Order: sequence, then structure tokens, then C-alpha cells
Amino acid sequence: MDHDWNRLAVDLNTPPQDSTLAVLDERAKNYGKFSGIGQLTQTFKSILREAPSWERMQPDQKESLEMIVHKLARILNGNPDYADSWVDIAGYARLVADRLETGLER
Repeated sequence: MDHDWNRLAVDLNTPPQDSTLAVLDERAKNYGKFSGIGQLTQTFKSILREAPSWERMQPDQKESLEMIVHKLARILNGNPDYADSWVDIAGYARLVADRLETGLER
């Protein structure tokens, strides 16, 4: 397995909390406040779990839907023009569709 060692390198001059805060600040620019994402996501998940077919679904189907609603919450709470969230939604749906149509699991 090849590793991108530059990506794994640790900057010993930057305290971990400072780098974590920088990541959180950057994410907030696209997704809005985390508390808003949490509220929306948990509301969506409650709706999912009350649906008639939820209990019959396979774990990957449930996880895909939970990840999709998380991405929807980011879109609704933050920047709806940030393409990454839309691409992620398509990817999670594709994983389940591929398994159902071809048996291919990723």
C-alpha cells in the first residue's frame, strides 16, 4: 500500500488543538454551525427510523440513507452551492444501487 507521507506528516510547531480549530473553522464556512447540522440530521434520522421499510433494510441501505441525510443537513445549514456535498450524496446512493443491481460491493 502506498502512503502519502507528506499528508501524514505532523507539524510539531503547531499544537494539535490549533490545527483542529483551523479545520473546524474551514468546515463552518461551507456547512454552517455544527449544532444546526446536528439538529437537522437527528430530525431526519428520526423520520427515517419511523418509516415502514426501515426495519427490513440492509445495514448498508440504512447507513447510506443516514449519510445522505447528514449531507442534506450540511447543504441546508450551510452553502448549498458547495459541490462536494452533492457529490457525496450521489456516491452513497451509488454504493447501494451497485450492490442491488450487480452484486458489486465497495
